[in-house]
Amino acid sequence: MEILRYPDRHEWSRLTARAMASQASQVAATVRSIMDDVASRGDEALREYELRFTGSSLSDFAVSDEEIERASSLLSPALRHAIESAAQNIADFHRAEIPSPVTVETQPGVICMQRPVAIERVGLYIPGGNSPLFSTVLMLAVPAVITGCPYIELCTPAGPDGNIHPAILYAAKVAGVGRIFRTGGAQAIAAMTFGTESIPRVDKIFGPGNRYVMEAKQQATLHGCAIDMPAGPSEVLVIADSNANPTFVASDFLSQAEHGPDSQSILLTTSEKLLDILPGVIDEMLDALPRRDMMLHSLDHSRLILMHDDDEMMEFSNQYAPEHLILNHRDADRLCGNVRNAGSVFIGPWSPESAGDYASGTNHTLPTSGYARAYSGVNIDSFMKKITFQKLTAEGIATLAPVVVAMAEAESLDAHALAAKVRTSAGNQILQ
Repeated sequence: MEILRYPDRHEWSRLTARAMASQASQVAATVRSIMDDVASRGDEALREYELRFTGSSLSDFAVSDEEIERASSLLSPALRHAIESAAQNIADFHRAEIPSPVTVETQPGVICMQRPVAIERVGLYIPGGNSPLFSTVLMLAVPAVITGCPYIELCTPAGPDGNIHPAILYAAKVAGVGRIFRTGGAQAIAAMTFGTESIPRVDKIFGPGNRYVMEAKQQATLHGCAIDMPAGPSEVLVIADSNANPTFVASDFLSQAEHGPDSQSILLTTSEKLLDILPGVIDEMLDALPRRDMMLHSLDHSRLILMHDDDEMMEFSNQYAPEHLILNHRDADRLCGNVRNAGSVFIGPWSPESAGDYASGTNHTLPTSGYARAYSGVNIDSFMKKITFQKLTAEGIATLAPVVVAMAEAESLDAHALAAKVRTSAGNQILQ
């Protein structure tokens, strides 16, 4: 880990930069080849990629209802209960986000409306490599179902035996998703983008993944398929003061490092003591964890930074725009008022990132790589469009027409002006 004391502001650009994956152009070219291949050969290409990348020889991509039902018997009662409890919390929070229709009469006879409408076809991508991310099933499927998306499909890689982790299947069942396909990686994104003989195309793709999956999602947008957000490696920024428990802070660092070798953890503190103690606490806790070697790569580009005061820490945090922001500080509630850029914020010493990752109720699909400056995390709005309507009476067009005509003629759009003029003439006859 890099340890810095009172860095100059001219260093902040470097310190807020993310670890960039190497060979980006090679990844893009590989993904482009996969996308084109799946677009032209469909299921045949998918089978070849699954055999090559997962060792799975697949005759049928669709997961049967029997497999989904059997999954529950393969899980412990404790895990089933945990999945059900998390799903309930996620549902409760996301139901509260449902927007209401809007109706406004902007002037007499001019009524403007807005109505939320669910996206018709959505695709959920669930990674299954290092970890079977069944928690992401809940984070994506629960709000999709609540929103009322008419068609929801889920793609996730199978193991060499062709089976999908039962926790993924059970989470999908609890959330209410029954269309599940065993395919992963960039090829799964391509299948949802273009459609194949077995896997229908969708209008929008959601979900995390490795750099090949992320590149495939970016390329999907070039083919008319929307995505939830740009994304990269996961990250956390912790703001801690002298009151912070070093063990709590170290556990937050390590839970982030566990996501993958490109993940990043940043500590901002005004406490010299915490800065000095933390590396040793992290090392001691790290030695007891099974993914130690992989996590060391993440810690290599993580940073501990000593700063002058709270204002400076918040300014740095807003420039970094973290995916996860933990305020382990005596004045955490006050500091919340200064948060401008963050995916999700965890307030106080008793709020670990893992609570939001799994079960508090907020969504864990969040913007990374500084995209929190402009993007929100996944929420109910992510699964819907908002369509506007307007209804004018004869009186309404008569009073609005002079404004429309003046503006249209100033833009040299005479047909626009004409559409208002002819209605005004006809409407005046009715109103007289």
